[in-house]
Amino acid sequence: MRFTCEKAALVAGLNIASRTVAQKSTLSVIEGILCRAATGLSLTGYNMETAITYLMDADVSDPGECVLPARLFGDIVRRLPEGPVTVVVNEGFQVSIRGGLASFTISAEAADDYPELPDVSTGRAIGIPQSALKNLISSTIFSVSENLARPVHTGVRFEVTDDSVCAIAVDGFRLARMTYHPKEPTQRTLDFVVPAASLKEVEKILQDSDELVRFTLGPKHILFQLGAATLVCRLLDGEFLDWRRVVPSDCPIKLVANVADLLSSIERVGLIVSEKFKSPVRCVFSNQVVLLRTNTTIGAAEDQCAVAGDGKELEIGFNVRYLAEALRAIPCQEVTLELTNSLSPIVLTPAEDAFDFAYMVLPVRIRNG
Repeated sequence: MRFTCEKAALVAGLNIASRTVAQKSTLSVIEGILCRAATGLSLTGYNMETAITYLMDADVSDPGECVLPARLFGDIVRRLPEGPVTVVVNEGFQVSIRGGLASFTISAEAADDYPELPDVSTGRAIGIPQSALKNLISSTIFSVSENLARPVHTGVRFEVTDDSVCAIAVDGFRLARMTYHPKEPTQRTLDFVVPAASLKEVEKILQDSDELVRFTLGPKHILFQLGAATLVCRLLDGEFLDWRRVVPSDCPIKLVANVADLLSSIERVGLIVSEKFKSPVRCVFSNQVVLLRTNTTIGAAEDQCAVAGDGKELEIGFNVRYLAEALRAIPCQEVTLELTNSLSPIVLTPAEDAFDFAYMVLPVRIRNG
């Protein structure tokens, strides 16, 4: 095998493909990057759960394939001088790497033992703008569960209808939902759960652009086509929470707050709260104002934020981080705070019709006084 390509392009491809290379495995071959040279160059990393393949232009004079040591090959290429890089692999899988006046010789492995990637090419793809999918992921992924006792909740559930693509994440203490309404009907009805770890890799590749990302659903896997990169990962099985049943509706108290102002107040009060010194933030929802205060062993903090509406002196305690993370995900300037009583969750919904989301945070029991 022999190919030549620009160092910058090769580094970009290695940075993406190496994200899913197995760090330690009983199958040593997946600790490397599968390199295939034909009409162009493809680089693949696969950890048996998620695979990323990156396609790039290269001048291939001798087609072939091998498995290159991911870390060593990547470190070598990154330190080569700018300009063309030539890689030659002989029949004994000795690899010659040359860039400028620098040259290296390392060993590769045969590609025969590299596992086959799941085939998800038979389904019909759905396309949405990259910016839309990126927003769906970033607006929900922080709420996925880390409890492996319920694996299905360690991922984000996607519900696709003819006029919407909805993402939902839950962890037992909070819920995040963001919905995107495509301009053209999807002509599909689907629901599936994608592992959070795989979605984080998808999010890193996505751009804030209107270029389409296409995803294809298979029986047990999903394939994302993201420009020059493709990612395929295993879906999560199990019974996902019936989120429509648990999110309160028709809450009697509804207040409207400026998202930035409320977030700033919560972050200020939360300065004396940490993993070591935990304490809920006490929220007293009054007429046209919400009072926030907290106490820990290192001190106390208090702040106020203006709201529109009367909270009827309702006092509720919340986890500071959960409330702040929900507010950071909100894409609009104003949010509606929906409340019922001191033992019911708060639901954050859009104050503007142009948006479609819901964030629910369960209350924390607080002591009187």
